[in-house]
Amino acid sequence: MNNQPTQKPGGWSAVRKQLAIWDKPALLALVKDLYDAAAGNRDFIHARCQAEDGGGELLETYRSKIVEQFFPKRGFGKLKLAEARKAIRDYRKATGNLPGTAELLMCYVENGAHFTHEFGDIDERFYSSVESALDDLAAVLGGEARDLYPQFRERLAKVEQMTDGIGWGFHDFITDVVGRLADELGES
Repeated sequence: MNNQPTQKPGGWSAVRKQLAIWDKPALLALVKDLYDAAAGNRDFIHARCQAEDGGGELLETYRSKIVEQFFPKRGFGKLKLAEARKAIRDYRKATGNLPGTAELLMCYVENGAHFTHEFGDIDERFYSSVESALDDLAAVLGGEARDLYPQFRERLAKVEQMTDGIGWGFHDFITDVVGRLADELGES
């Protein structure tokens, strides 16, 4: 009996075989068509091509996608938190840039804290999402990007201070994570 998973006839391996025989101009034409097809593709291609830089204009593109969900230029925040989190995932997937990823996670947490501070009590889904982003940031800072912690220490302390008095256990969670990072990564 064969326990190997069956591959879809039109899956990646079939596409890969086809692409492997294409010449460079044909591949460039395909990438150009993908670039023209959707804004998400354009952002991904720009991010992948600028992965070494990982900051500046590219980072601002993704940061603005996050901020827009909390504090748009016009109107009130829509709080489409999945879109804001997707911007972080897309950036990380496209660039692999840990400092930029940490910056976007911090941006998400700061904007979430500022939003609840500004507008009061939100809901459990909102707080869970911001807490999850803070957990992700703590994992990045406590892992491969330990050397980045000093750049975020003061901003984390401001978030902790800003959330004082916020319910749903939100402030307690923030305090625990910020304290744990300080204990593990030191105050140096």
